Amino acid sequence: MDTSTDMIRTPDQRIRVFVSSTLRELEPERAAARAAIESLRLAPVMFELGARPHPPRSLYRSYLAQSDIFVGIYGEQYGWVAPDEDVSGLEDEYSLSEGMPRLVYLRRGGGERAPRLRELLDRIRSDDKTSYRSFDTPAELQALLTDDLAVLMAERFGASSRTAVGTPAASSSIPASFSSLVGRERELGAVLELLDAPGVRLVTIVGPGGIGKSRLSIAAADALAAKGREVAFVLLEALSAPSQVVPEIARVLGVRDTGGERLQDKLVAALAGRDLVLVVDNMEHLLAASDDLVHLITALPRLQVLVTSRSPLRVRAERIFELGALTVPSADADTDDAEAASAVELFVQRAQAVRPDFGITKDNCAAVAGIVRAVDGVPLAIELAAARTRTMTPPELLARLDSALTLLVGGARDLPVRQQALRSTIEWSVRLLDREAAAAFDAIAVFRGPFSLAAAEAVLAEGIATQDGDLVQVDALGVLDALMDASLLRRFERGGELVFGTLAVVHAYALQRAPIDTAATERWAQYYIAFARTIDDHLRGVEQVPFLARLTAETENHAAVERYLLDTKHLDAAAEFAWSMYMPLWIGGRLGLVRAWMAELMEVAEQSGIELAPRTEAIALYYTRAIAFWQDPDIDVVPGLARSVALFDEVGDPAGAGLAGLSLGLAHLSVRPAPDVEAARGDLEASLTHFRVAHDVWGEAMAQVALGRLDLAMGQPARAAERLDTSVREAASEGELLGRAIAQHNRGWPSFLAGDIDAAEADFAEALDISLELGHDEGVVYGLDGLLGVAAARGQAESVGLLSGAVARLRRRTGLVNEAGFTPQSAAVEALRAAGGAAVIDEAAVRGEQMPLAKVLEHVRG
Repeated sequence: MDTSTDMIRTPDQRIRVFVSSTLRELEPERAAARAAIESLRLAPVMFELGARPHPPRSLYRSYLAQSDIFVGIYGEQYGWVAPDEDVSGLEDEYSLSEGMPRLVYLRRGGGERAPRLRELLDRIRSDDKTSYRSFDTPAELQALLTDDLAVLMAERFGASSRTAVGTPAASSSIPASFSSLVGRERELGAVLELLDAPGVRLVTIVGPGGIGKSRLSIAAADALAAKGREVAFVLLEALSAPSQVVPEIARVLGVRDTGGERLQDKLVAALAGRDLVLVVDNMEHLLAASDDLVHLITALPRLQVLVTSRSPLRVRAERIFELGALTVPSADADTDDAEAASAVELFVQRAQAVRPDFGITKDNCAAVAGIVRAVDGVPLAIELAAARTRTMTPPELLARLDSALTLLVGGARDLPVRQQALRSTIEWSVRLLDREAAAAFDAIAVFRGPFSLAAAEAVLAEGIATQDGDLVQVDALGVLDALMDASLLRRFERGGELVFGTLAVVHAYALQRAPIDTAATERWAQYYIAFARTIDDHLRGVEQVPFLARLTAETENHAAVERYLLDTKHLDAAAEFAWSMYMPLWIGGRLGLVRAWMAELMEVAEQSGIELAPRTEAIALYYTRAIAFWQDPDIDVVPGLARSVALFDEVGDPAGAGLAGLSLGLAHLSVRPAPDVEAARGDLEASLTHFRVAHDVWGEAMAQVALGRLDLAMGQPARAAERLDTSVREAASEGELLGRAIAQHNRGWPSFLAGDIDAAEADFAEALDISLELGHDEGVVYGLDGLLGVAAARGQAESVGLLSGAVARLRRRTGLVNEAGFTPQSAAVEALRAAGGAAVIDEAAVRGEQMPLAKVLEHVRG
């Protein structure tokens, strides 16, 4: 080796990084490389930085001989080949770097690469000891090189030696967890996956108070530390000003603020090259310090930040992870299903901390499930409720949860004050709102359950009242965004529709915080009343399924509006609203509820001496009598339904008269001791006429179904089949699904009784599929009954049993009874049992009750 190497040695003995590239072509990239190397306090060894008393070849060989790391940066040019050489200096430098760590970077998007450079790159790609990466811009190259050098330093040169003497181990700052993480395994995995994704620098766990953000961040910090990463955990809950955030981070990391340089600059210097995850907990009240975090991740390419906050930071580098509630059991869950829900698991675990003998039993299962549902699966609320099991049983606790905010107090004393009571937790978020957002928070308390953007805009459209009595104008979208940022409002999907909603405990707090403004209440009611007037047009046509999804998404508000109208004795409006809601109430299986509403309406009118308008009375009589016909066969509903028909005729509503007449005709068939068939046929024919006068094709189809069923019962299957064919055509002509499903299901029975089992199966199956699409439980039950008859006729004992079990479970869950005892499939089932299939049917029925409906249908349909 040439002795001139002594003239090139650097006196600082820092690790030296040799940079190889063409000079003029890659001048910006060389500057970026130099910045990356110097940011890690390493020494760049670059041709343009040294004295040149030697020929170029001798010089770069001397540089290479004294370097520790080789960095190659390549564009399109191969470089000059000297007359006495076979290769360019670019390739010679790569060859001479054999034995030292190599980092190679290739610029994308240029022109055609020189042939000899392509050959060199092929050689580099085949060398499994060389790191090889591509880049687009000098800035990207700088970031890549900084990261790669830092990793290389840690692996090959002992990065820990560069850490300041006396700096504490940052991972020791992770708070100790006093309980196991319950029900968050999926969320923990998702957060860790985010932090492991390329390019992710800042992740914010967002959610309302008490949802478990801090606990999840502690678990993530523990997991990262266990993998060998350095973790620093910074608690912000005690801070009161954004300016305190950087000093607190510095304190945790052991960086001293002794004057001189800015503390932020000292942090950058102290963290340079360190593979650190900085966890910043409870940032929602210090959001103005977000820029400080952005500065840190910008200056420190290897730093990652994990933040917890009720509000997102709203910076470009941020990746938001929304943390939701724990899973809660369904209303009909058995003990095993309830115990599997993470919310119940947490309740039991925390209850055992105060009552070691506590456990889920058949006696308390429903109450515990009800408790965790009542608080929406919010972990803090569950923990506070479980602490009460020291003095109350779960049923007693559930009974008192209507006062949740006063009941759920007394959290652990080592929690922050704002989390020791649920009210304080919510107040913490509300206090951070500006005046307009706080007024909007009070106004949207009028909603009961999820609500649409259109509904929110209607309530917030005009001036809304503040707590001091002023009226303020608000930008609806702006204040809704602010409430979501504060985790006081959620946006989520319900039945395919995007809706807003608040947690039950947040809504309870809002109702206690201030009386709801009268004007906001009136706008809320008028919005849903106006919306209900459009229902019939939408649900009688091809829009039925998507429009039904819109209705279902806000169903609690529809019920609340009806309740409001009854409470304020707007009886005509209450009846009209209920009439508008007829179709969705029927599909949703809630006609029993509207019967109770209309019974109350009539009682209020009588007690208050209010004379009902003829139309209001007609509606009330229809609902109270037509539904009573199915629910209580002992009630004589004929006189009331006859008056309902007459009143609808009086006010000029033939469609209303047709619907009431349809129920009147069916009611005649239940008259005891013997049905009045002639009266039934007369009323059903009159109903059909009413519908034709009203040009109500859907009503005509329903009347044809009723007449066809009557023909079938009277032993006239051919006439029944003709009527039912007509009903299917009429229903299909509207593009509406419910009427088609009813008509097609009923058309299957004449085919079944005539022995055409394939035709019957086709009708039953299609009607069932439509009912499943609509979520119409009644139609699903009848569809299953039809397929059960088909299976019995074909001698398929196992399928009969599975379907029997599925029908029994669905009837029990929904409260449905068999339609007027109409069971044409019974004879076929009894014949199959008598033929030796009873044991198989009974065994399969037990399995069918336990299996999901989809699995039963999968088996039956093969």
